[in-house]
Amino acid sequence: MKPQARAPLKPLDEALAELLAQAAPLAGTDTVNTFDADGRVLAQAATSPLQVPPNDNSSMDGYAVRCADVPAAGVELPVAQRIPAGAFGVPLAAGTAARIFTGAPVPEGADAIVMQEDCEALDGDRVRVNAVPAQGQWIRRAGEDITRGAEVLAAGTRLTPAELGLAASIGLGTLQVARRPRVALFSTGDELVMPGEVPPAQMKPGAIYNSNRFFLRAMLLRLGCEVSDLGIVPDRREATVAALREAAQGHDLILTSGGVSVGEEDHIKPAVERLGTLQLWQIAMKPGKPFAYGQIPHAGGSAHFMGLPGNPVSSFVTFGLLVRPFLLRLQGVRDVAPKAIAANAGFDWPRADKRREFLRVRQGADGTLELFPNQSSGVLTSAAWADGVVDNPAGQTIARGDTVRFLPFAELLS
Repeated sequence: MKPQARAPLKPLDEALAELLAQAAPLAGTDTVNTFDADGRVLAQAATSPLQVPPNDNSSMDGYAVRCADVPAAGVELPVAQRIPAGAFGVPLAAGTAARIFTGAPVPEGADAIVMQEDCEALDGDRVRVNAVPAQGQWIRRAGEDITRGAEVLAAGTRLTPAELGLAASIGLGTLQVARRPRVALFSTGDELVMPGEVPPAQMKPGAIYNSNRFFLRAMLLRLGCEVSDLGIVPDRREATVAALREAAQGHDLILTSGGVSVGEEDHIKPAVERLGTLQLWQIAMKPGKPFAYGQIPHAGGSAHFMGLPGNPVSSFVTFGLLVRPFLLRLQGVRDVAPKAIAANAGFDWPRADKRREFLRVRQGADGTLELFPNQSSGVLTSAAWADGVVDNPAGQTIARGDTVRFLPFAELLS
């Protein structure tokens, strides 16, 4: 009997495209206070009901003048009014100046601001203007930032602090955002022990602490998910089926770590197949080759299922490259690809691999990338030490000084 041929490894980009094709945006939205919308995804475009700034205003503390009144440096003018931010002056009479402050509306008739460093206050409410102003200098024009009716933030925007400020600047006290994905998280494996439950000195031979659930839960929360932690599921078929059936109720995604191989003690595959559908892939990436995607029906719909490899670095990297974009797309984000930057390698990597590699590195003070010496998928210290990965194509070596694609962890983990 001939041995069964192994299925070819699936390219990472192909696997991601197939996943994203299943990631229809979640139904339902939330209305949240703009103060509380950081990291949420805008479900409805924000358009401006006003122009920003609403009036011509000063971008400097100084004096509003008519340029025709200051043909040369040293001209003295009476200060006819004082305009702080929030006040509105009267039209500026010819031959006078107005003391004005940053953000204050420019009075009608004024066509320049002379900053206070170029002026000298004199007795008797007069000012000496020591610089000749140019038309329009230090004036921010009405609507210069935002015009009335403009779309300020597009639907699908993942909100950052700057964008919250932008929404507030057009008077939006609440925002319509995508609802949070509900994710059920559990681990499989009789060898796993939760930190704090068993002291290191009392660990049984072969037992290990469950590290994966800690970083996976943290990354899910950073992506705005509501996480149900269902604990560690024993390595028994019926226990796995029961856990999956329970997790499918009320969740959009079930995420597991470990048990996605086809060994006798790996029960995820047959358990998911009993309840729903499953695709088990061998992805051409290192670390992180085994990956599973499926769907488990429940009353009213179905839950997505994703199974990550058990090795911690494999699980960590695979989450960033496959699970993160999937969860963002569920929330309506359009551009889910992490942004790579070009950087110089400060190391040699002479061993080309047939898989696309993600090498743990960190940037030195000069921007050059340093390589963690042990790139094993079980060495979680490499991920804690690093601040990103080099995305190295299959079959490619790296020589010191080469330009490589650097993916900062900031692009993969938030």
